[in-house]
Amino acid sequence: MNRTIFLPVAFAAVLATGAASAETLRWANDGDVLTLDPYAHTESFTASFLHHIYEPLMRRDADLKFEPALATSWELVEPTRARFTLREGVTFQNGNPFTADDVVASVERLIHPDARARGNLSSVASAEKVDDLTVDLVLKEPSPLLLNDLSGVYIMDKEWMEEHDALLPGNTSTGAVTYASDHANGTGPFMLDSRTPDAKTVLKANPDWWDEPQHNIDTIEFTPIGSDATRVAALLSGEVDVITPAPLQDTQRLEAADGVEVLQNPSLRTIMLGLNHGDDELDAAPGTGVNPTKDVRVREALWRAIDMDAIVAKVMRGKARVAALMIAPPITGYVAEDDVKPAFDPQKAKDLLAEAGFGDGFTMGLDCPNDRYVNDEEICLAIASMWKAIGVDVKLTAQTKGNHFPKVDKGETDAYMIGWATLPAMDGYSPLRAMLATRDGDMGGNNPNGYSNPRMDELAVASGSEIDEEKRLAMISEAMRIARDDIAFIPLHQQPLSWAASDNVELIQFPDNYFRAWHYKVN
Repeated sequence: MNRTIFLPVAFAAVLATGAASAETLRWANDGDVLTLDPYAHTESFTASFLHHIYEPLMRRDADLKFEPALATSWELVEPTRARFTLREGVTFQNGNPFTADDVVASVERLIHPDARARGNLSSVASAEKVDDLTVDLVLKEPSPLLLNDLSGVYIMDKEWMEEHDALLPGNTSTGAVTYASDHANGTGPFMLDSRTPDAKTVLKANPDWWDEPQHNIDTIEFTPIGSDATRVAALLSGEVDVITPAPLQDTQRLEAADGVEVLQNPSLRTIMLGLNHGDDELDAAPGTGVNPTKDVRVREALWRAIDMDAIVAKVMRGKARVAALMIAPPITGYVAEDDVKPAFDPQKAKDLLAEAGFGDGFTMGLDCPNDRYVNDEEICLAIASMWKAIGVDVKLTAQTKGNHFPKVDKGETDAYMIGWATLPAMDGYSPLRAMLATRDGDMGGNNPNGYSNPRMDELAVASGSEIDEEKRLAMISEAMRIARDDIAFIPLHQQPLSWAASDNVELIQFPDNYFRAWHYKVN
């Protein structure tokens, strides 16, 4: 149970020294928070933001190692029963005491069938109160990644949820909302002060936070700014202190600006394309009765038609890493020799289409966000052009992530962009469980496209309870190879982290792309 996953942190600090009085941190991102309900989504940016308000039983420190948070210790009392001792004297931001009742209610809410994020705790069958400061998690089977999963499970206030009829979760996929969708009450370092969706969200420092603050921030003013040019202008004019991301095309301009620091480091997030494996026809070609992407030769043709070297050079300014696997090199389960993609070969792609019976091409849709990933819309425009060159007529839709992801979750796409950073687990089991397993109950929560492989399902079940690490990693690696060879998804690249900040802001840029302001200072 005390197994930790150590990830060397490639971080950049904006150099500043000395303590300062309480300050305001003005932060602009390219998209807004999807919801304030921590169980209604699976988007890592929203999870990162909500971590300022809500907290897990254990969290990751500045080196991304586990450390106690709302739980001070934990042990396995049985192979399928984990006991957690809770921190005494913690209160929620409305003054309610934190107890085992809150953990039990939170776990029940998260594993509810209607919770969008239920797959994040798929190994847990139930939670049982032992006493006010002790709780047991009853597992379906031994779970080698329980702590990894719990680091992303935020604890909510049972009394507050009961008071506001929010014991059942919201869901960004179905559109289900509750009081918790736009209100918040956690135990974390900051508390919600005000929120205007798509305009501004203001957090205030929690004066009763149980931990000793390392930050000096009194107020966080968060503003979504979708336009790259406007976001950069806001930083250069002093309207905001930090922008995430900083557009790659503006790197030189930002580096040349007085009083501005650019932070760029490798990311864990793999950007890829999902494909429609299950429907009898494509959404963009109704009435044809044919779904070309069900044929692996067509999927290979689509992959071979994408010139990723050109996309990395021109769209990503040389800052991305071409990928053939669904996980990045630092992620547990990655095998370097398996990370080899089909070569870019438009003629071979055309030959494969002809072999599959689509020599005259076909029509398909491509759905992409325009405010979620680095240069997401530009990447999709390039891919659409490359697919057109082999005879595929692409109907491209680029829209905000608030519209993109619900459409994807409902399976209403032919091909779609998605990024996956294996959070919070930082382990290859994350995409195996969520993206490659057949969608059924707790498995396949991010597999809306009908992909189903019996061996993949066997590996998802077996690796989820395998305690022998060597055997478990062999299963993960096998699953990644099957996904590559079956072209379950088309991996594109690991995108870079790119932030920019005023030089009076002291930051750590974490490789999981989480923004943890309780480690930051404004001087």
